[in-house]
Amino acid sequence: MSPFEELHPALQHHIVNSLGWRSLRPHQEQAITPILRGDHLLVQAPTAGGKTEAAVLPLLSRMLTEGWGQPSILYLCPIKALLNDLEGRLQRLANLLGRRVGVWHGDIGASVRRSIDRDPPDILLATPESVEVMLVSRLVDHHRFFAPLRAVVVDEVHAFAGDDRGWHLLALLERVNRLAENPVQRVALSATLSNADELLDWLTAGSATPKQVVAGSASVAAEVDVQIDYVGNLLNAAVVISRLHQGEKRLVFCDSRTQVESLASELRVHGVETFVSHSSLSRDERRRAETAFSQGSNCVIVATSTLELGIDVGDLDRVIQIDAPHTVAAFLQRLGRSGRRAGTRRNCLFLATTEDALLRALGILQLWSEGYVEPVVPPALPHHVLAQQILALVLQESGIGTACLDDWLGRFRHQAGIADAALYNLLEHMLETGFLFDDEGVLGVGAEGEATYGRKNFLEVFSVFNSP
Repeated sequence: MSPFEELHPALQHHIVNSLGWRSLRPHQEQAITPILRGDHLLVQAPTAGGKTEAAVLPLLSRMLTEGWGQPSILYLCPIKALLNDLEGRLQRLANLLGRRVGVWHGDIGASVRRSIDRDPPDILLATPESVEVMLVSRLVDHHRFFAPLRAVVVDEVHAFAGDDRGWHLLALLERVNRLAENPVQRVALSATLSNADELLDWLTAGSATPKQVVAGSASVAAEVDVQIDYVGNLLNAAVVISRLHQGEKRLVFCDSRTQVESLASELRVHGVETFVSHSSLSRDERRRAETAFSQGSNCVIVATSTLELGIDVGDLDRVIQIDAPHTVAAFLQRLGRSGRRAGTRRNCLFLATTEDALLRALGILQLWSEGYVEPVVPPALPHHVLAQQILALVLQESGIGTACLDDWLGRFRHQAGIADAALYNLLEHMLETGFLFDDEGVLGVGAEGEATYGRKNFLEVFSVFNSP
């Protein structure tokens, strides 16, 4: 029996007849059997390689075969824009089987959140910070809501694991796993990893469930058109972009908002229809720009890394990089935005505005040509994340026994290398400073914790980072 034949018959029918797919990609086939078995999995494949379907199709098959409840799948992404982009794609798959998809993040209105709480969808799309809100909120019965959960999909796992958000994610997964009535399967997706096995071990720390990595075809330099030009300054870069590849849709990456705005202004002077995308724009402004760009054919969108992840802005003809990103992984993400149409090649043109940027671009390409991608290494000893998680857990459970902390956070703490003595010192410090109080072994939020974080219903506790 082929892996495809292991899928639920209804899903097989819709893949062939409703989606019109003649076959699955190799990594999609390879993911079916271990996911149906309940194994933890990391799927690694190039950008636009169908990783989402590799994870979701066999999970939908399990949902049908085993009669999962709602919500049964939690799909986590690092940014809200990626969630919005995935909603329609996943809803199409779910609708074929009479299932529903919902989205929960900071831009979702209160009425929609109440509806999701009353009648949960089969697949819930969220950021980790939104899950934290759900766990802590008095408006969501988290014990009831997360009880049916059977699987978590972590998209763009490399974007989490390299900083504090990764530790926050790991702690959240442990808390959600404790609320679920069954062990929660973990499936991670990534396009750019050199240490996939180590990262999967990190993501599934303490679990005895079998796990494996499924890798799609790696990128080959011969399939790619990459060029470098030294232009000397941003004004010359605007001239080159305005004159080169006219009539095509071009995505230009810059590494600062100031550079984005300056370049966009210069391109408009040269008569180029230009849009911008960066984190300081309002959500509506950014979405309008991305929608207009996706519908155009002779235009440019200038963006920071906000468009580095797999957000769909239509079929691109060209990717242009001002100066150079700081990692090979970022270059691969940006390169992967092009070449998605049949008969086209992935491409990237580097326009260096300084000699240092030229050298950095050459260094990035040298490493890439040698097959090097940076390993993703979680930061060491995240004591501050543990402190944040203790506060969040106290809020979640309206008080938590000191002896019960490791029931919720033990796997996270041991994976982070935080020893028992360090935990006791941290608790002692939080008690002495008033962030916590101890009522006969039950921890609560102290006066200093209320004063520091109580504004806006403890909004600052929901996230491990602050940004605009």
